[in-house]
Amino acid sequence: MKIGPLKIGVSSQNFRTVTGHAGKGRRFMVFETFDGMEVQEAGRIDLPKEMSLHEWNGQGEHPLFELDMLITASCGDGFIRKMGSRGVQVRATSETDPVTAVKAWLAGTLAAAAPHEHDHHHEHQHH
Repeated sequence: MKIGPLKIGVSSQNFRTVTGHAGKGRRFMVFETFDGMEVQEAGRIDLPKEMSLHEWNGQGEHPLFELDMLITASCGDGFIRKMGSRGVQVRATSETDPVTAVKAWLAGTLAAAAPHEHDHHHEHQHH
């Protein structure tokens, strides 16, 4: 069992609602709970573009790896694998309120996200 608070991140580009594309996201709300009951916002992560996991070079520590859990509206399998390799669980949800999402996850009732429709046909036009 972990000593200290459980740290739960929520991807939130506007710091108000749960947003998706966590691998490219740069803003996360961080909640802590000691006993699974009282949930408090403990801080925010606002990363520069090169620190989004999609852009990150993998060198040194990354702030997202300090989390125990990350809740997002959507993310790709690569993001889930990368976070999992650092001991961070990831859950995608259709819940839009960050506090509700954290409490629901703690209660085991977090709604799953709709199936992830990821467009892998990124056309990059170089002119």
